[in-house]
Amino acid sequence: MEVIKGHGTGNDFLLIPDPEATVDLTDDLVRSLADRHRGIGADGVIRISTAGVLVRRGVLARLPDGVRDGDWFMDYRNADGSVAEMCGNGVRVFAHALSALSLTTPDYRNADGTWPVGTRAGRRDVKIHAATATDAEVSVDMGVPCITGSSVATLDGARYEGVGVDMGNPHLACVVPGLTSTELAELRVDLRPDYDRSFFPTGVNLEILTALEDGCVHMRVHERGVGETLSCGTGTVAAAVAALHDRFDGPSRAPEAWEETVRVVIPGGEVAVTVGADGAGQPVPATLRGPSRLVFTTTVTAAVL
Repeated sequence: MEVIKGHGTGNDFLLIPDPEATVDLTDDLVRSLADRHRGIGADGVIRISTAGVLVRRGVLARLPDGVRDGDWFMDYRNADGSVAEMCGNGVRVFAHALSALSLTTPDYRNADGTWPVGTRAGRRDVKIHAATATDAEVSVDMGVPCITGSSVATLDGARYEGVGVDMGNPHLACVVPGLTSTELAELRVDLRPDYDRSFFPTGVNLEILTALEDGCVHMRVHERGVGETLSCGTGTVAAAVAALHDRFDGPSRAPEAWEETVRVVIPGGEVAVTVGADGAGQPVPATLRGPSRLVFTTTVTAAVL
């Protein structure tokens, strides 16, 4: 099978063009492909197929909200083989791959020039601002962030309080007052965190971040089913929401419409996250903008993995 290696700010993926969904993408195959010593190595594996084909093949039980039968669908798996609902960096790399493979046509695009991409969290519209065969700048509509409450996690013996944010997948974004970027870099985010399983029954992505300063936060993330990654797209949105939590959910909540862009610096680079609310104070869809790079294409014989 053909496999494309790509990454968005160091969050790396293996993309398998499989329009007819003929590849038996088992947990074992995903783990083997993602293994950094015995396979190719990646944080996740993405099948490129269409939503209708995946329904007819039994990969999807139904079409997710807003997703049409013929829409290209990001069938995403974590490195451990588990299914993930959404991946912001993965969507950007997925869109870049669609462009590089010439799988989109003018009639597939929306009126505003964006493209629909299906995910298990629903339809996500993407826009490629510039692209070559190897590099692209892509923004994606990440959907409306949903604050689910407050919770705590323990990591390396330290207790972190944070904001639960549903981005189609679960996050606990913890702003640590007074934490510097240097101190953040020294934390053992690679260790497995302990968290409230009654609050996060399907697991959680844990983000630890500095307080907002000059429109910027620094963040590290431990992704469920993967471990620490150099970046996490949905996690950067959760971090921006947590950094602006009072404006979303606190006593200083703005009664008028507002919009703010937060620069989120992760070990793999930097992305821009735009969040806001409407005139009624309700959150509006967030936008994530950042780079994508396609590194190489290869052919893999599954039997050798």
